[in-house]
This record gives sequence, structure tokens and C-alpha cells, in this order.
Amino acid sequence: MLGNGRCEAYCFDEKKRLCHIRGKLRKKVWVNVGDIVLLGLRDFQDDKADVILKYTPEESRNLKRYGEIPDTAQINEGGADEVEEGEEGGPDIDFDFDDVDEI
Repeated sequence: MLGNGRCEAYCFDEKKRLCHIRGKLRKKVWVNVGDIVLLGLRDFQDDKADVILKYTPEESRNLKRYGEIPDTAQINEGGADEVEEGEEGGPDIDFDFDDVDEI
């Protein structure tokens, strides 16, 4: 991420492109390092592109299985979809009510 809705993307054609995240995706879909995204290439600028869609890990695995992306592509399994400990909706903590009475 470079800021102002821009990022660098390493494409499967072995080129590094400066990408602009569309306004529809900004602040709604968070793009992390290692995510697989769909880019719209510009006809007039080969070194620039626009991020159109972010694929989920399941969609990325399906693309790999169908041969749409190379087998060498690494799919980011973790990321923003996981809830960290201590956040709302995080993992439940089990405790015994007898321990509460001792306090």
C-alpha cells in the first residue's frame, strides 16, 4: 500500500504495476499484502492498472484449480476475515463459575 488508494501489484506476467483502488472498494474491501486481486489494465499506460475485485481465499483456490492462475501462486489464507482475540465477536472464553466465587 502506498497511500491515497494506491498500491503496487506484482502481476502474473512478471511485471510490477502501480494500481489504483476503485472508489467502490475503498473503505469497504481491505486489500492486504498477498491477496489476489483482479486488475483492469490500461490501454494507454502499461505500467498502471486499476483494482477491480479482491478474490476470497476460496475463490483463489478455485481459480488455481481451473488453471486461470499459475500453480506457483501462493494464496493468502489469513487476513482481514479473521477475528483477533479481544475484538467484538472474538473467540469465546470458557470459565468455571466456581472460580468466580473464590474471587
